[in-house]
Amino acid sequence: MGDEYVRQVGRGQVVESFESQEEYVVFTRPVVTEEASTRVLDHLESMEGMRGDACEESRREEMKAWIRDLAAGGDRQCLILATRQRWRQEDSPDIKKVCIMQTLLFQVFNDPIHGHIELEPLLVKIINTPQFQRLKNIKQLGGGYHVFPGASHNRFEHSIGVGYLAGKLAKSLQKKQIELHIDEKDILCVQIAGLCHDLGHGPFSHLFDAMFIPKARPELNWTHEKASLAMFEHLLKVNNLKLHGDESLEKDLKFINELIDPQDPVDSPDGMWPYEGRPEEKSFLYEIVSNKRNGIDVDKWDYFARDCHQLGIKNSFDHNRFIKFARVCKVKGRWQICTREQEVGNLYDFFHTRNCLHRRAYQHKVKNIVETMITEAFVSADNHLQFEGSNGKMCTMSTAIEDMVAYTKLTDNVFEQILFSTSMELAGAREILTNILSRRLYKCVGQFYSANEIQDTMAMCGELAGDQGNPQVNKLKPGDFIVKVIKMNYGLKEKNPIDHVRFYRKSDPTKAFEIPSGQVSTLIPGHFQEWLIQVYCNRTDVEEKILRAAWDRLENWPKLR
Repeated sequence: MGDEYVRQVGRGQVVESFESQEEYVVFTRPVVTEEASTRVLDHLESMEGMRGDACEESRREEMKAWIRDLAAGGDRQCLILATRQRWRQEDSPDIKKVCIMQTLLFQVFNDPIHGHIELEPLLVKIINTPQFQRLKNIKQLGGGYHVFPGASHNRFEHSIGVGYLAGKLAKSLQKKQIELHIDEKDILCVQIAGLCHDLGHGPFSHLFDAMFIPKARPELNWTHEKASLAMFEHLLKVNNLKLHGDESLEKDLKFINELIDPQDPVDSPDGMWPYEGRPEEKSFLYEIVSNKRNGIDVDKWDYFARDCHQLGIKNSFDHNRFIKFARVCKVKGRWQICTREQEVGNLYDFFHTRNCLHRRAYQHKVKNIVETMITEAFVSADNHLQFEGSNGKMCTMSTAIEDMVAYTKLTDNVFEQILFSTSMELAGAREILTNILSRRLYKCVGQFYSANEIQDTMAMCGELAGDQGNPQVNKLKPGDFIVKVIKMNYGLKEKNPIDHVRFYRKSDPTKAFEIPSGQVSTLIPGHFQEWLIQVYCNRTDVEEKILRAAWDRLENWPKLR
């Protein structure tokens, strides 16, 4: 703390730091005496000479009792951080109680990416629920851990990071632009949305919603964002969570839900404001967690930094620098998050990092092979695994998405549940998973990039297995091949996302403008979308020369020219 002194107060102690100009009250015992509570209250009031003004004598006894009860409820050291600003601004003793309670129960998480993260009590309560703790058993990169030894991180730590960054950006805007009228409730809701945005992920993250569900239930248009909304509602209900004492979260639930699963695009076709949780004057809040305008949001900031750290890939984007220069400006009648004109290069690094991660990790050919095999095992096992849901109802993996009690039990552990089963019905799925662990993987025949999407993958499989007088190729059948067509872009399909970002000048931070790509560099790509086509063979007994012959035939296929 630097140059400081400690003053004992009953069974607690007051620590004052001259360096930081902040006052701390540290309770070192689970019980606080009458004398200690009096001195704590005196200390808080004396910071601004408020004795007898903000707190009438009739309320002092009530607040002292409240302080004692609050401290008695904990079994660890508790910290009250009473800043001069918050104590000065609040006139109501009840609001002061909330301020004390929030800071008393703050919890610090030591995160390898963001350092020491301090989270509010309600966020900690959400984290300490079975529905959120479930994320500890869902790999962030799905089957990537079978390829990259460092990809062992889970949705749990990513979600905490997103919640933290959402609050950090919102607080930075609040501090820089008081005219935006960002209040504490806005910040808390944004943090909750960031924290809970991935609650709906299933086993192995995107494998579940992008590969398994489309095969097991092709009639559904299901997304993990929709599941996050359902799981968040379930979490609040079964854990009876409240905001600020007896005040319910109900009136802000709409806002939080809109942040987790926003409409696409933000601008409605008729020009009407499409949201109910917050008015149009606070439209910029909808760009923090999931930015549908240009894709620059705290979700990506965290997974860029976290995934690069775990994968050993350099992250060239500095989100802390973006926060430093972020400001809100009005653009076509709506408030948007903008940045300094000099930061345009940093934003191209942002989208380049996204593309690099997809090329080197997210769409790695072996990772995709592993996830294809896991998906086939899950589809095979789907009707033979049961998970108890609400009211004793039994669900399969694919129907558990409709019952959050059952879905809470669905994690990456399904892999081991199948692997260690003895059921004959699961023999086929068990064999596939055993092959993964034994590295008897499907073969990658080849991959290539195309400017156009390949529609007829069945014809491609037929061409791979076709016979042009080569007996080696004729050993393969169309069903032995899997063609994966992957869309690769900068996040906005064929569009340049920087065209949807607005900038400001240091000389006039209130006026936003566009920067055409030609003014940035002549090396910026002219096309922002392409397709990666990967071809696998699901037979592990095929010789490499046979696969090479099949690939040679495909390369000469007229439809690819």
